[in-house]
Amino acid sequence: MIEVRNLTRRYGPSTAVSDVSFRVRAGVVAGLLGPNGAGKTTTLRMLCGCLGLSGGSIAIAGHDVATDSRAARAAVGYLPETPPLYLDMTVRGYLDHAARLRLVPSASRGAAVARAVERTDLGDVQGRLIAHLSKGFRQRVGIAQALVHDPPVLVLDEPTSGLDPAQMAQMRALIDGLRGDHTVLLSTHLLSEVSASCDTVLILVGGRLVADGTEDALRAAADAGVRLRLRVAGDIGECAQALAVLDGVQDVRTDGDRILLSLAAGAEVRPEVHRVAADFGLLESVPLDGLEQIFQRALGTGSAP
Repeated sequence: MIEVRNLTRRYGPSTAVSDVSFRVRAGVVAGLLGPNGAGKTTTLRMLCGCLGLSGGSIAIAGHDVATDSRAARAAVGYLPETPPLYLDMTVRGYLDHAARLRLVPSASRGAAVARAVERTDLGDVQGRLIAHLSKGFRQRVGIAQALVHDPPVLVLDEPTSGLDPAQMAQMRALIDGLRGDHTVLLSTHLLSEVSASCDTVLILVGGRLVADGTEDALRAAADAGVRLRLRVAGDIGECAQALAVLDGVQDVRTDGDRILLSLAAGAEVRPEVHRVAADFGLLESVPLDGLEQIFQRALGTGSAP
């Protein structure tokens, strides 16, 4: 669904993104992980057709961003780090405006707006001015405008930035609900967000891609342990029992209001763990080792081009 080959972006003598190649399969949530200044936003802007390429190619749903730009951009819904909202408009009025800009036919525009409102759980605030909404609801409106034309690909730049823990959990649940119907590429500098939301991980350091694969595959390649700490809103004991019977879960313990898991090496059980924990109100998922080791190793070996 997303195919990037030898992507490069230069600003005069400086190279922000250097020879980056990756693929994201249809229906998965992929996380673009890296420290501030790694080139994540530059990469996403090129994917969306907002920024020209200095080299390489990008294909979105089979459409080349450079040679078939209109079709490629129509296939993408984009949420910048700062959502492009008009604060003096109501939620529904703004989404109708976004649908017009996305050339949604007038006969189906009302249904498209209603669908975006429903998928982002904005029904209770759709008549309110955006200026009167909380940060969490504004982020939802930002995702709704990216969804309103029902694109196959969603690109989200730091979608949980500035949210409190409860809002972050709600945003993760929203993104999880998009899995399968859309291919989602989101950027973040938070390890916990990748662990909680993403099926596959892309690590960008100094403008270069230094790791690409599922979290468990990257751990296995690095010979890293697989341990996880969860926090849920529901019954801790019942959640622990439900997790203990999953194939690939070696050990489950409770520690106060948290659940500690040990997973078998190489086991692709992480998505199932999160799905089960989501039934108990998943609030937090933190790797205790493995991905953090990989990330820290990448920070040490990745260098600016």
